[in-house]
Amino acid sequence: MNPLLARLQPYPFERLRQLFAGVTPPPGLRPISLGIGEPKHPTPPFIQAALAGDLREGLAGYPPTAGTPELRAAFTGWLQRRYGLALDASQVLPVNGSREALFAFAQTIVDPTRPGATVVCPNPFYQIYEGAALLAGAEPYYAPSDPQRNFAVDWDSVPEAVWARTQLLYVCSPGNPTGAVMPLDEWRKLFALSDRHGFVIASDECYSEIYFGDTPPLGGLEAAAQLGRSDLRNIVAFTSLSKRSNVPGMRSGFVAGDAALIQQYLLYRTYHGSAMSPVVQTASIAAWNDEAHVEANRALYREKFAAVTPLLARVMDVRLPDASFYLWAGVPLRLGEPAEGSDARFARELLAQYNVTVLPGSYLAREAAGFNPGQGRVRMALVAETAECVEAAQRIVQFIQSRPQTA
Repeated sequence: MNPLLARLQPYPFERLRQLFAGVTPPPGLRPISLGIGEPKHPTPPFIQAALAGDLREGLAGYPPTAGTPELRAAFTGWLQRRYGLALDASQVLPVNGSREALFAFAQTIVDPTRPGATVVCPNPFYQIYEGAALLAGAEPYYAPSDPQRNFAVDWDSVPEAVWARTQLLYVCSPGNPTGAVMPLDEWRKLFALSDRHGFVIASDECYSEIYFGDTPPLGGLEAAAQLGRSDLRNIVAFTSLSKRSNVPGMRSGFVAGDAALIQQYLLYRTYHGSAMSPVVQTASIAAWNDEAHVEANRALYREKFAAVTPLLARVMDVRLPDASFYLWAGVPLRLGEPAEGSDARFARELLAQYNVTVLPGSYLAREAAGFNPGQGRVRMALVAETAECVEAAQRIVQFIQSRPQTA
């Protein structure tokens, strides 16, 4: 077996399953899960119709890994409308969802023969970044975040020696789990570091279309263009239809950016055997070419967060995020309760008493410099319908208010 497999940590939901072992929720309360970031809004009918069209077309041959010209035109057209970017077909590539693409990208970029090969990622973070780094033969470095600045990553605290051996940097904006959006000045800093040390930036942007203000989140390629980096050197952005269009089962997304990197990534994917099904390509073209369903989806999330966030803010340290469909909430400590493990205890007791599932924040982070930045927080995915999310919030309020000696 590949010995690097032994270095993988249990996935957060496996840890959650172990945490909940032996818990029996009270009878009569239907289960409500805020644990998994899996969209629950209905898939738009026109996408369903595209999937249910003439399925015989294209099934007799192998689909091209690069996708059809029509699919790549849908990608570049969306990038033009959304970000004002004029990209061509050499700068885009279909992927089977952003998760597999983020993992596979590290296998393309990382040279494990170079001493000290390093992949930098935020902390807290999406665990795929860590697994991708380890299986590529690199060491992950967890850049610390600042709780006083909505858990923005403190890039200045990363030692210059770490940047010097970094080959790949994962960023996530809007962030998972915090929902924070990176401003232009942060991108300027990262591009300067990339130019100085030569590392590639992988920008995970799968939550870009779920936001609450009037201004859409800034994308990495958009930031590069605004800063005069018209060649998009050393940056590739990853996006997906799963959250935007409520089709996680389609496994459809695309990557875009530096044409030289895309070319090498295409070579890897040709051998990897990860071409997108012709049926999914057809439905994806329909989805990327329509914005009405995206606006309607965003309105549902805005309504939901407006109803839930004030309820929880009465008893938790929580605020409306910049974007995404997560609430990153601090749990109140009971008097005399140690901070370590408080998020896991909170999640277990909440399930046992009120049949609501949340994800402990420490499961989404790693201890660095003696501190786990997810400690004492939980991630709540508001993916179900509004009434169900409101009911979950009401139960959480009751749970916290019923806890003895809550600080």
